[in-house]
Amino acid sequence: MSPVVEQPAKARLITDAPHPRTVSVTLRYDGADPLAMRIVFPPEVSLDRERGEVVWAFARDLLESGLRLPSGNGDVQVWPCGRAQTVMEFHSPDGVAVVQFDSAPLRRFLRNSYALVPAGEERQDIEVENELSKLLHRS
Repeated sequence: MSPVVEQPAKARLITDAPHPRTVSVTLRYDGADPLAMRIVFPPEVSLDRERGEVVWAFARDLLESGLRLPSGNGDVQVWPCGRAQTVMEFHSPDGVAVVQFDSAPLRRFLRNSYALVPAGEERQDIEVENELSKLLHRS
């Protein structure tokens, strides 16, 4: 089993309501999937609550760059909002969700993920696995 970094965080759902709704999420990084990170939202924020929790996966590099400057052009976009906040925008066939985080917990999470798999070493594990797979399938 590969090592995993999990960290709770608070997210503010930005809607047209007068006050943002705060929910507890889990930031997750799995060494078995070293290029990605995940944000796990509780079932109550899902349009279909029977499906359970909502998980968004995206590149760890996207979060890192999004803490400094607007980043992403696909389903997930991340940008700084002042010095202490970060905004994430998630696009799905069901609609768009805009979520605001305090930046400090996101930075702490990134530091912990890089302690697990340092920057630049993510692909090494994948390359080793690919080479092992090739060797095993030759037999």
